[in-house]
Amino acid sequence: MRINQKSYDLGAAKSSIREIAAYAAKRRAELGADKVFDFSIGNPSVPAPAAVGASIQKTISLPSVQVHGYTPAAGLPEVKEVVASSLCHRFGAQAARPQDLYLTCGAAASISITLHAISNPGDEVVVITPYFPEYRVWIEHAGATCVEVPSRADDFQIDVTALRAALTQRTKAVIINSPNNPVGTIYSAQNLAEAACVLRECSQHFGTDILLLADEPYREITYGLQVPWVPDIYANTVVCYSYSKSLSLPGERVGWILVPPTNPNNAQLIPTVAGSGRSLGFVCAPALFQRVIADCVDEPSNVEAYDRNRRALTEGLHKLGYTFVEPQGAFYLWLKALEPDARAFYERCRTHELLPVPSNSFGCTGWVRLGYCVPYQTIINSMDAWAAVMKEYQNEL
Repeated sequence: MRINQKSYDLGAAKSSIREIAAYAAKRRAELGADKVFDFSIGNPSVPAPAAVGASIQKTISLPSVQVHGYTPAAGLPEVKEVVASSLCHRFGAQAARPQDLYLTCGAAASISITLHAISNPGDEVVVITPYFPEYRVWIEHAGATCVEVPSRADDFQIDVTALRAALTQRTKAVIINSPNNPVGTIYSAQNLAEAACVLRECSQHFGTDILLLADEPYREITYGLQVPWVPDIYANTVVCYSYSKSLSLPGERVGWILVPPTNPNNAQLIPTVAGSGRSLGFVCAPALFQRVIADCVDEPSNVEAYDRNRRALTEGLHKLGYTFVEPQGAFYLWLKALEPDARAFYERCRTHELLPVPSNSFGCTGWVRLGYCVPYQTIINSMDAWAAVMKEYQNEL
């Protein structure tokens, strides 16, 4: 049988994050969950809000065809009305209209649909390193080339000088992720404004329209800072969102794409997004959870639980002498490896049942990502292992 070699290679290789998560599951079965410290995957340990369960119970009492039947490809009109109203309440009267939204099977579908909607052979899509590794997969599957631009080394904000140098006639889009996975950085309004200025100048210079794709599944999970609303800063923006993190629903795969009414290409992009979703088979987000979202769209995230974990992890690692980036949002800690080879550092950690993700997957070297969306006790219990790793390296000096 002649197969698609690219698809085979992706399936055979797997992602490092998923690979480490699978290893963690194996070790938990062998040793017990309390002896394995799995920081690999962004799978929220915080339960979904009670309102989600109540909405599910209410919804399943509806006639079966409403609960399990097809919805319009772009989503239920009444759900899009609720989401648009929420966005307007939060970000201004011009933030969204129902017709500007396309409901999706989570953020992965949102980004993939958008990339397929805008990309043609020869196009380039810029990512800011370190970045979520699946961006490259989705960019290349859309037929474009992934171009990596390092963030600023001191604070992991967008390096606008490096961004300007990377933009070309072929640049179709720039993906930003704030709060950022894997670092936890929130791009400031000033930093975004500087980047937007570069995009406008280069778009004019090249005679193109460079899209800013804002991937925002962690928007609600922040620790004292506000996340700027990107369409207010740069008009040619598409926002991709998922309820996986805000409502602890990663396995339910529900989110949306917003082409804001302020986007100058709104009328062209909306049907193009719909056509892209159709061609990829991403039509009709899960009907049950569309209705749940309508009930829970403004339900607050349990940020306090993540903040407690964040403080326990950073305070514990700081006392042990580790270097890291203080997270401003999301639920990841970007930890400096104790040697230049992040993979070798991960292997050393693994001998102590510590399972972070080496930074090679995220487009750079010398760091590891710790997902602290884990039970609090996992963080507390892991400190002896982190201390043992530090001691081993110190003894080798």
